[in-house]
This record gives sequence, C-alpha cells and structure tokens, in this order.
Amino acid sequence: MFRRVLQLGLGRDSLIRGLRTRRGGSTLDWDEKMTEIKKKIQSVLPGGAWTPLYDTSHLPPEHSDVVIVGGGVLGLSVAYWLKKLEMRRDAIRVLVVDRDHTYSKASTVLSVGGIRQQFSLPENVQLSLFSIDFLRNINEYLAVLDAPPVDLQFNPSGYLLLASENDAAALENNVKIQRQEGAKICLMSPEQLRNKFPWINTEGVALASYGLEDEGWFDPWCLLQGLRRKVQSMGVLFCQGEVTRFITSSNTMETSSGERMVFKRIYEVHVKMDNSLEYQPVECAIVINAAGAWSGQVAELAGIGNGPPGTLQGTKLPVEPRKRYVYVWHSPQGPGLEAPFVADTNGAYFRREGLGNIYLGGRSPTEEEEPDTANLEVDHDFFQDKVWPHLAERVPAFNNLKVRSAWAGYYDYNTFDQNGVVGPHPLVVNMYFATGFSGHGLQHAPAVGRAVAEMVLEGSFQTIDMSPFLFNRFHLEEKFQEHNII
Repeated sequence: MFRRVLQLGLGRDSLIRGLRTRRGGSTLDWDEKMTEIKKKIQSVLPGGAWTPLYDTSHLPPEHSDVVIVGGGVLGLSVAYWLKKLEMRRDAIRVLVVDRDHTYSKASTVLSVGGIRQQFSLPENVQLSLFSIDFLRNINEYLAVLDAPPVDLQFNPSGYLLLASENDAAALENNVKIQRQEGAKICLMSPEQLRNKFPWINTEGVALASYGLEDEGWFDPWCLLQGLRRKVQSMGVLFCQGEVTRFITSSNTMETSSGERMVFKRIYEVHVKMDNSLEYQPVECAIVINAAGAWSGQVAELAGIGNGPPGTLQGTKLPVEPRKRYVYVWHSPQGPGLEAPFVADTNGAYFRREGLGNIYLGGRSPTEEEEPDTANLEVDHDFFQDKVWPHLAERVPAFNNLKVRSAWAGYYDYNTFDQNGVVGPHPLVVNMYFATGFSGHGLQHAPAVGRAVAEMVLEGSFQTIDMSPFLFNRFHLEEKFQEHNII
C-alpha cells in the first residue's frame, strides 16, 4: 500500500513537471506561443478585434439586492451597515443611486456639522450617544487598507442652549431625560453663565443647559467621503442618475372589518441616466428611501399616499424640502476658543469656525418666513433683519461683525412632528425609510443606518428601539414630537 502511495505521488509530480516544461521550455514560452496563435486567428476573422458598440460602464447593474435612493450620509450609512452585518462577504449586492456625485447641493455637506445629546426625546438622545461613539472611533469602522485615516476635525466644545422664563421648565425636563439616558449635561443659572462665558449677555435668559462632553461639531464632508470610500471598498456599487419609476406587483387582502388593503412589492427600479433620455431597469428585492428633502417625491413614485384621504393607502410621507441659510462672519473681539455651539432663546445660533475669529450661524425661519425652495439663493436681508439683531443682543461683540460669505441648504423637513421616519412602509412592504430628520439627520446617521440595516436583515430593531419612528404614526395621527430643533 505504501508503495502504491509513493507511485501515485511520483506520478503526480511527473505530471506537474510535464505542465511546467514543454521540450525543455517553460510555461511562459508556451503561453507566449498560444498568444501569438490567438492573434493570428483573430486577424483573419471578419471584423478583426471585437469592441463593444456602446459603452455601458456608466449604467447601473441589471440586478441588485438592495437599491438605496440617495447617496448622502444617511444612504451611505445604511449601505455600510448592510455590508457590515451581512452573514458572509459579498452576500448582498447594494447599489446607491444619487443625482449628483459632486454633492454640490447635498444637505450633508451644506450643514453646520453639529452633534449633541440635547434632545427632548430619549430615542434621539440614544441615537446621538451611539453616533458620537461611532465618530470618536471613526477609523475602527471606516479604515481602508493603504488609505489615510479619516480626520473628522471634531471640536468637542459642547452645545449651550438658552431658555427664557417661559421655556425654562421644559428645558429642565429635557435635561432630566438626557441625564437618564447617560448624557453629561448640566444646568446653568444666568450668574453661572456670566462667570463661565463673560462675553454673553444674559438678559432674557432664565436657564441654560450645557453639554460637558461628547457634543460639538465636525466636518460633514470628511464623514461623507470616509463613508463613501469605505463602502466602495466593501463592494457597494454607485450610479449617477435619478429614480423615475417603480414597477410593483400587488396583492389585495380584506380585513375583518371588510376594508380592502392593497399590498405592493417593488421588483424593478427605473434609473434615468444623467443628461440623457435613457433609463436602466434594475431588478431588486429591497428599496431604501434615503432621498432626503426629496424623499416625499420618491415615496409618491411608489404610490404612497395615492388613496382615499384618511386611509392608510391615502397617507403621504410628510417630508418636504425647507431652505435654510448659513452665514459666515468675522468678529475681531468675538468669543474665544472656549465658545460652544450656542442656540439662543429666539432660535438664532452660532458656533466658532477655525481659529481666526470666524463664526457661522443663522436662524430657522417661522412658518410665515419660509423661503422659496426652487433654488439655493441666499437672502442676505434675512441676516440683516432677522439674525444679526439677535446675535448682537446676545453677544455685544457681534455688533461689529462683517459677513464674509453665506450658503443655503435643504432640510428634509417632516411637517408632521419634525422627527425621523425609519423602517418599512406598511403597504409598500419592501420600501424602507431613512429620512425626515428635519436638520439632525447628519448627526444621527451612523445609528439610523444601523437601525435600517437591522430591520432589513433581522426583521426588527436590535440596537435601539426605533418603533416610534415608523410610518404608521402618520395614519394614526400619533405625533412623536421633537421640540429641540435648531
């Protein structure tokens, strides 16, 4: 038997040697000869060398397990967690569709980059705590081999929220909720405010809350690019185009009360290519609506809200674009390096930007002041009339400020309760939402992305219970109101 094994082994070795040499030559010589033969054969075939008639490299794939509509930080976070939590590598094919890969009008990069725990709802505090841990350990999550580390330029200077006499009790209650969730927030009297921040005028301030740790601001562009680079390394595909249509199948069921319910499933997404009339159909199993300010329009494409008023089928996704201005100014005698992100009693806010007495800020308009969303032009009179007077009253040094620049961006504004929409639609059963955060989507993106991925892969929220963020609340008219919107 032993001899037989040796013979088999010797025979295998002889075979390998035979593959390695041909009449004393190497396999390299043989490969070169074969290449020459192929060239000669190809040269005599009609048409010569084959070249594709049409370049299809810009088109999305014909099939993708998941199509994410929207390539901002929320969409990329969902893509990241889907790949991170998949059972085995390359088990899920993910496609991200976005209209503009330059992100010139993206809400992500046009935001002021703040992160805070000072919210009125415990779930939003939990989202912030998860996200700040993600950001603090960003390179444990987003590191890519042979690529430089992600530098978010995080500034941990905290948030300072000011309250008038009328709002002091609500602020105090909010801080109690925040502390219960583990946030390090302290209350400050006007006297304590003056002692810590002598540049502030406390007139009209009854109470303040101040974040002692894990609050501040960072560079949104760095987070966006870090996520994009990482998910590309994980195999996520990208396509520049616009989703214009969903092809669905439907199934009608009747409830015990006799109401007919039509359940839909999207099985094909039509992607219109940039600067073209053509579209590419993409077969899919799951669609993620992370289209930000335009997610309401994307929902309508799937027939969401297209039904009798007052019914679940007639309930729209109440998310629409709202334009917000950000102004940048210089103030030589302005607050120093210890200045936090300040939110005033009247809604005006500001934070420091860099080291050269540069600041940025603004104020959310009232319903009557809401600007036209047709473009991103800046209203400089809004700063002169509605922002500067409040800034100068709160910080006297801002009396002599000079505006350097300004920009406008869109909030994905939830008109129902100014809070996020997360998870599946009850009737279009394979469309999942990650939208509607009304200005705090950037800071909650790491946590929201994980929550959506958990729902897709596990069928339930695992890390944070996001049930109050589900779509059903719009039909039930159960507001999940977030009061601390800046």
